[in-house]
Amino acid sequence: MIKGVHTMFYSSKPDALRAFLRDKLRFPFTDVGGGWLIFDLPEADMGCHPADASNGARSGTHDISFYCDDIKKTVKELEARGVEFTERIADHGYGFVTHFKMPGDFAVQLYQPKYAKRRSTRPRTRRVARRPTRRASK
Repeated sequence: MIKGVHTMFYSSKPDALRAFLRDKLRFPFTDVGGGWLIFDLPEADMGCHPADASNGARSGTHDISFYCDDIKKTVKELEARGVEFTERIADHGYGFVTHFKMPGDFAVQLYQPKYAKRRSTRPRTRRVARRPTRRASK
């Protein structure tokens, strides 16, 4: 059973990118040795969009973006940590969108969705109440 998604960024500055994700975005991580950090993300979702070669999205293209509940507040917090945004927040229909720079010469989208996000569909653990044990009669 699939229980998550593993995403990757390929960067010409992987050490700086790992430090950015750890220190600026403050993602928790596991150090798997040799400088490799695997970041634990709180939530994930996945969209499937039609290919549009005229927009630079040919079939087989993939993309990673981050989302938040309050984009103005999130941008302000990230700017205070030294994150550089490449554009002002704009309404793109599906949400409020901006992009920020990451080490290795690329920018990533940050958006606040306008659509309702479903919370985790993981089955909840059902706790079984223990019955008191009977004492043997004397």
